[in-house]
Amino acid sequence: MDAVRVALLREVLAGTEWLGATRSFAGALRGSVVPHGGGLLLVGTPGYEPWHLAAHLVDEAAWSGTPELAPTLVRHGARPSDPAHLAVGLGRLAAARRGETLLVVTPDDPGAGLLERVHDARRAGATVLALGTDREPGERELAAMAHETLTVPDGAELDLDTVQHLVSASAGENAVPPPRGRRRFRDRLSRLADHLTAPPPSGW
Repeated sequence: MDAVRVALLREVLAGTEWLGATRSFAGALRGSVVPHGGGLLLVGTPGYEPWHLAAHLVDEAAWSGTPELAPTLVRHGARPSDPAHLAVGLGRLAAARRGETLLVVTPDDPGAGLLERVHDARRAGATVLALGTDREPGERELAAMAHETLTVPDGAELDLDTVQHLVSASAGENAVPPPRGRRRFRDRLSRLADHLTAPPPSGW
């Protein structure tokens, strides 16, 4: 979903709770990773890997000048032969420490094994953010241990994929860009056009 579609979606959602909820969650994400210089770990469930959210956060990190938003995608089925950015397995969660942020995306049951790892990461000092539904007991257990949650209940106007788009877009927009020299309006317009017409990143 590109910037134009996000803007149109926000127009449709004006007056609902979703704009405030996604911006608040994005603010918590940004506020957790930026002061610590990054350290964002992103993980899904055994049946779902948040590829698209990872790609969009990488895009937003580049677009906003906030590299701290670029996540490390932690995968349940990672293999040593995978490309480096796809080869990080669940063992990385055991190494999570204070100053790191763990964003867990759960459209289904996270499973006891992941819950245990998330619990251990929190005990070690990592900040835990949970983005998911409330269909499974494991999701509710995860929400209870998280520092910040955003839940998409059954029957909501949006699905979880759309909410992820809104969160990633807000995380980049809410970032404060680094100081820059003056830029002419035409330069800024050209940069925006390049962003809107750029092809999706490869390798995700």
